[in-house]
Amino acid sequence: MTTPTPTPTPTLLAWSGGKDCLLALQRLLADPQWQVAGLLTTVNRNYQRVAMHGTPREVLQAQAAALGLPLLEVMLDWPGSNEAYEAAHAQALVEARMRWPGIRHCAFGDLFLEDVRDYRVRQLGRENWRAVFPLWGEDTAALARRFVGEGHRAVLCCVDTQQLDADFCGRPYDAALLDALPAGVDPCGERGEFHTLSYAGPLFRRPLKLRRGESVLRDGRFQFTDFLLDDSRPDGHAAAD
Repeated sequence: MTTPTPTPTPTLLAWSGGKDCLLALQRLLADPQWQVAGLLTTVNRNYQRVAMHGTPREVLQAQAAALGLPLLEVMLDWPGSNEAYEAAHAQALVEARMRWPGIRHCAFGDLFLEDVRDYRVRQLGRENWRAVFPLWGEDTAALARRFVGEGHRAVLCCVDTQQLDADFCGRPYDAALLDALPAGVDPCGERGEFHTLSYAGPLFRRPLKLRRGESVLRDGRFQFTDFLLDDSRPDGHAAAD
């Protein structure tokens, strides 16, 4: 008698557009325990950009389409309070349950910050959801090299200039960049040293065609580099120089 194959558990994936959530997606897709129902992203309503990363909304939507996954957007006004964020997030979970009945899990690409993990567990727990951390505790140096070695492609779209020189912003996230990171900077930017935008690699049905836009320093601290959709490019890649 054959043992029936367990039905995979549906989960959302918190999606910023960067490398860590992409690696979390890869891990979930490879695990028969999970079925990724869709991506959940917080978007600044005023600027139409992904919160913290600053990625334009149209690039976010192009990512989701290229990955073949539905996108659920949490729209936030700016400036806003943590209470407003949590209310909007809770409403998004209600919408997710209406769209995917029975869903009760949300996965994150967090690596080692205990306070962040605890916050996510509490936040989801209030709505009777559970948090999933497929990359938790992994060696970030090895993870970064694996990302590059497997052919995933990303660029730095935001740099905290109090932790890393602004010149790193806009650069490709590749072996040369990892070699150049100063001691004390986490190779995955887990302490907020930098944020990335993934645009091509094994999980993408097609690479995004991007062009580099302007770089701007905001709040006297955060350097952002714009990457915009550019359908005029003959092949999918980002202009990072």
